[in-house]
Amino acid sequence: MALRDSDPAEVGGYRIEDRLGSGGMGVVYLARSASGRRLAIKVVHSQYADDDEFRTRFRREVAAARQVSGAFTAPVVDADADATHPWMATLYIPGADLGTHVREHGPLPLPRLRDLAAGLAEALRDIHRAGVVHRDLKPANVMLAEDGPRVIDFGISRAAEFAASDVLTQTGRVMGTPPFMSPEQFASPQDVGPAADMFSLGSVLTYAATCRGPFDSPSPYETALRVVEGEPDLTGVPDELLPFIRLCLEKHQKSRPAADELFTLLRTGGTPGPLPVPGTGAARPVRPWPGARPTEPAGTAWPDAARTERGETPHQLPEEADAGRDEERRPRPDRTPTEQHQPSRDPAEAPAPEAERTRGRRRRGLLLVSAAAAVALAALGTATVTLIRDTDRPPSSTAKAADLPEGWQPWVATAKSPADSEGGPGGADTSFKSCSVVDASLVCAGSDLMATRFGLADGRNTWSRPVDTTPDGASGDEGALIGTGDGRVYVYGAEDAQGVSGVGSRYTIYALAAGTGKELWRTGTGSGEMARAPEGPRGSATAVSEGVVTFYGSQGDQYALLDAQTGRVRWRQPEPGDQGDCTLDSAADRAYLICTTQANDEKAAETTVSQIDPATGKARWTVEAEGALQMLGLQEGRLVFTDGMSTARGLTLIDVSSHELTVRRLAKPRPEASRAYLVRGTVYFTRSSGGVRAVSPLTGRTLWESNSTLERQGPPTASATHVYFASPSGRLAALNAHSGKVEDTRVGRDDGGRVDSILVTSGAPLLLVGDALYVPYGVRSVYTVDVRDL
Repeated sequence: MALRDSDPAEVGGYRIEDRLGSGGMGVVYLARSASGRRLAIKVVHSQYADDDEFRTRFRREVAAARQVSGAFTAPVVDADADATHPWMATLYIPGADLGTHVREHGPLPLPRLRDLAAGLAEALRDIHRAGVVHRDLKPANVMLAEDGPRVIDFGISRAAEFAASDVLTQTGRVMGTPPFMSPEQFASPQDVGPAADMFSLGSVLTYAATCRGPFDSPSPYETALRVVEGEPDLTGVPDELLPFIRLCLEKHQKSRPAADELFTLLRTGGTPGPLPVPGTGAARPVRPWPGARPTEPAGTAWPDAARTERGETPHQLPEEADAGRDEERRPRPDRTPTEQHQPSRDPAEAPAPEAERTRGRRRRGLLLVSAAAAVALAALGTATVTLIRDTDRPPSSTAKAADLPEGWQPWVATAKSPADSEGGPGGADTSFKSCSVVDASLVCAGSDLMATRFGLADGRNTWSRPVDTTPDGASGDEGALIGTGDGRVYVYGAEDAQGVSGVGSRYTIYALAAGTGKELWRTGTGSGEMARAPEGPRGSATAVSEGVVTFYGSQGDQYALLDAQTGRVRWRQPEPGDQGDCTLDSAADRAYLICTTQANDEKAAETTVSQIDPATGKARWTVEAEGALQMLGLQEGRLVFTDGMSTARGLTLIDVSSHELTVRRLAKPRPEASRAYLVRGTVYFTRSSGGVRAVSPLTGRTLWESNSTLERQGPPTASATHVYFASPSGRLAALNAHSGKVEDTRVGRDDGGRVDSILVTSGAPLLLVGDALYVPYGVRSVYTVDVRDL
């Protein structure tokens, strides 16, 4: 679809390229990440963004999708439930959804039906093992990827063990798509569990085999009645699939197979064991799957999917209705005609006992109300409700193809610097303090450099700028990135300046084009002995979409917002004088002022956390907490803090919506002399000796303890399967994200030994772009490696 004038140029820093479609809840765009990766970004409509309850649900949708992202779903890359328009970015999956494919090409041939059945059973097994119930499995939510079907859109999913305690589902609303819902979703929404997804699976497979659902009707009311009380119409379903689909479509939840049981049967070609008929004690025999196993190689590939005007395949529209189910069937030219089979009841199947029939009649009143809600849902699109528990474990392992920046090759490079001597890099003999990826650029800062740029694919060092631009510059500031945004990087410069009582410093914030180093704007932030260096993040400056929030003035006793486009000061506010030492930080594109009063003999340390209003600079809300808190990041809508002074205190959580404060006690006290990092939903406590402890931030539970074997390891980065650490010399260790076991290592590059400078206390932060890991080391140096080849 063509982009409209009202569509954004970017969302969350990702460049928008195309509009994939829209639904009742929002719009889905095709976008590009900095590394060139294609993403599908779901952006919520304005009317829902203003609903606090909706934001809570959307946040839980993101959590659910992240929990189950892997080989069978569309992995979540990024999200912001607190943005003006909440959004979620997932990996773009080329291909059509099942609904589009069947409408375009007709019913699937038997080999493809076998593959689809096994693939979806395996996907549901993975989803249910993560403790999540999808609750809206339908053809539009099944992507036909090259490596098998993927299940998308967890907008109304919830944790499997939540029922009556789920206050967000006690509003009387029925959620789902009527032709593919289970009976319990209409009659008893609070009792919905994994078995509901199995019922939906039976309906989806019927649709794939016949171009229609087993309970289709022109009226949503009649559809709901058929789902709850009627017999499925399985006309046209191949004999080989009939027993399995009929088993999935059992009205009683306990009569349906579990996902892992069904997958095993489909994979091995076996027969399911007898399942009881509720109320009778009788067993239901199931016929075997004849012929080839579903995992045998298919003889033909998926036909070309329907294309958009710009050559892309429309997909991942979670709110898109499965329109066209009642269109005239168009058989595929290559499909062999098969005998049509009328649905029949197995002789051994006992009818439902009278008590069950009576209960069904009593439900009719509730059913009609539920069906009415379903009609409203069909008009609006699928409602978004998610409840997901913290499973106290890292994301599940995924097997995937190579994911590297376009044209990437392993490289090693050292930054140029105007201060370089003939013998090599001059200035401070230290590693970079920070690096960031912007478009096709890796931009790093530190070691007397304001910023320097490496090509993401080839490592070409195309420009460098020193922190001090004066001819004899020797300010002593190492430099650090403040943040990035819209193809630019925010950095700072420092020069010597005369103060009242001696020599001070003059600080300036610059916006530079990441690709060329061109100066876009500069703004002075303070001059004198008391002026504060605008280092960031988690220091004296931080970046948000509106620009840079920084401490300001000759005394450093104000904070201000510098406009992202012009650098002009949009507002200034005084630093609270009675709240101790303050720092600036950001999470989910919101800036925070964090002020701590130090402990004394009479009073323990206390911290106030204030979210800054980007329009005025005033506090939107403030929460007071005990301890000298340092912010680690945001996890499932809660800011996570650790105490920088006390190892006895646990983690402090602040809900950004309700502002509720929770202190999460750690199962074990924080290790002495450890640093804390929040990466991919896990807190890592690390020690310079190599010790690592992984902790769930939401429960305080220790997930594992290990030793990376690295000296002075730096901040970690993580994929879905591994956690990576590096030493100042570039030694690398990959630990299993589930167990902490060291699975791979790589020797270092000590850069002639100068990395042993006493100024280097730990390794520099790592960056992971797909499978490409970027490792700063030594003196202004970086190397990159494919993590699959460690």
